[in-house]
This record gives sequence, C-alpha cells and structure tokens, in this order.
Amino acid sequence: MAFNGTWKIDRNENYEKFMEVMGVNVMKRKLGAHDNLKMTIQQDGNKITVKESSNFRTIDIEFTLGVNFEYSLADGTELTGSWNMEGNKLVGTFTRKDNGKALTAYREIIGDELVQTYIYEGVEAKRFFKR
Repeated sequence: MAFNGTWKIDRNENYEKFMEVMGVNVMKRKLGAHDNLKMTIQQDGNKITVKESSNFRTIDIEFTLGVNFEYSLADGTELTGSWNMEGNKLVGTFTRKDNGKALTAYREIIGDELVQTYIYEGVEAKRFFKR
C-alpha cells in the first residue's frame, strides 16, 4: 500500500489554530507545532500498525479498518472511532470522550507527500509528511 513506510513531518498548515479549538493550552500548542513527529505505517490487509514518535511520546497504534478503537492524542484527549478506506484515502471518524464532539481525519498521498488533514468544529488543519 502507498501509505507503508516511514514519514517525517515537513510542515503544518493552520495546526496551531486547530489545537486551540481542540482546547490545547498555549504552551502545548507551541510545542506541538514543532513536535518532530515521525510515523511508520505498515498495512497487512485490513490491519494497520502506526508507530508515532515525537518529542513528547512514542506510541504503537494497531487498528483494523472499519472497527472502532480507543486512542489518546498527545495532549491526553481521549477519542473513540475508526479508520476506513475511501478510494485511496484513509478516513478517520472519531468522537471525543469528554464532550462527544466529532473529529475527522484524512490521510492521503499527494505527490510524494503524506497529507494528514484534521477537521474539528469547522477548523481544518493539515500536516505534510515526507518519506
């Protein structure tokens, strides 16, 4: 699959505003904008493993497409939801446990980049990764 490999953050677009709307405090927003995130993605059929490594934490996430699972963001926000394939795009639909609000995420390959898009409360942010 095209997502397989190790991806390192290259740049962000509107990410600090997204974190602000998510309720992340100003100090964590400043740090989060420069987290040096690296993701290693491996897909085996419907099972996907993502290893996230940043200045703040290293975490292994395993999920099966279409199956709900629980996940905590780096700031401690807890979510439940699932990832699905829609064409060549991974689409994540999550619900915050603390307030029941929806967070949508997309991962897609555009050119030689992995583009991760987040949408929460009408605010869209993008993170661009390179192999």
